[in-house]
Amino acid sequence: MKGLIGKKVGMTQVYDENGVLIPVTVIEAGPCVVTDVKTSERDGYTAIQLGYGQRKAKNVTKARAGHLAKAGLTGDKLPSVLREVRISEKDEVPALGTELKADIFEANEYLDVVGTTKGRGFQGVVRRYRFGGGRASHGGAWTRRTGSIGCCEWPGNVIKGKRMPGHMGNVPRTVQNLKIVRVMAEDNVLLLKGAVPGANGGVLLIRSAIKKQPGAQK
Repeated sequence: MKGLIGKKVGMTQVYDENGVLIPVTVIEAGPCVVTDVKTSERDGYTAIQLGYGQRKAKNVTKARAGHLAKAGLTGDKLPSVLREVRISEKDEVPALGTELKADIFEANEYLDVVGTTKGRGFQGVVRRYRFGGGRASHGGAWTRRTGSIGCCEWPGNVIKGKRMPGHMGNVPRTVQNLKIVRVMAEDNVLLLKGAVPGANGGVLLIRSAIKKQPGAQK
């Protein structure tokens, strides 16, 4: 199991060796620093914690600064984003302070990408859940409204989980089994086939796909 923290740059198109046009997402993957190692004896599970980005030391809490100092990370620039990648006990565990770059991945591997979707604010049910709405004629007057949300006598309340208007987007989502089209190691860039959640500039967690074996061909 391998993983990195990255940033979504945008989307473009590339040609493969057969001249087929492939839509890809450009991701700046790393460099990341190993800031902590979780063990089953101490924490109850095994994982590595990665740090990404830069933040001035004066803008970092003392608790986080002390935590990062254990990995030898001191000075004016400290990682701004911390994420964990679960590993198994048989995986090779990197030492604290080790820098990981995009070259840990290879072309044709499959990845799972976790990102935060774009926020859409408060939306009605037609946009949020693709409701059909009411009729537009013959006394309808509720074209984009919800309709009935319950009964008066029983159960006498709105059932939990009822789909209603509310906040849309700005939630974590995972896209699985995205194929690596190209690895640009010198620039720490990955080209992944397809789209990933979030806007350009959003932070992403990139990890090995859990449903496909490394190097498997699609």
